[in-house]
Amino acid sequence: QVQLVESGGGLVQSGGSLRLSCAASGFTFSRYQMSWVRQAPGKGLEWVSSIFSDGRNTEYADSVKGRFTISRDNAKNTLYLQMNSLKSEDTAVYYCARGWGRGDYRGQGTQVTVSS
Repeated sequence: QVQLVESGGGLVQSGGSLRLSCAASGFTFSRYQMSWVRQAPGKGLEWVSSIFSDGRNTEYADSVKGRFTISRDNAKNTLYLQMNSLKSEDTAVYYCARGWGRGDYRGQGTQVTVSS
């Protein structure tokens, strides 16, 4: 079955950096576009970024453009999100998703908390 396991979240000060990872299994990772989405406290799910199956094309929400970088290692079945210049409004549970946008499967999420 499809499994997506996120890791790398934590507490960081404003302006800091974190790198999230998502280990995928149960499907042919290299054939799928992948995404990151997030959910802030009391808010709905927000798309953050997506990447093509070969990693050549990426898209970002305006709110994170220039600060976040999505990447993947198809040999390791792993998706990444490098987050720099973090702001308090980036505080959320971050999920990796199979597919473009919100995807059809999501992991359990990893909490990112940015203190100001």
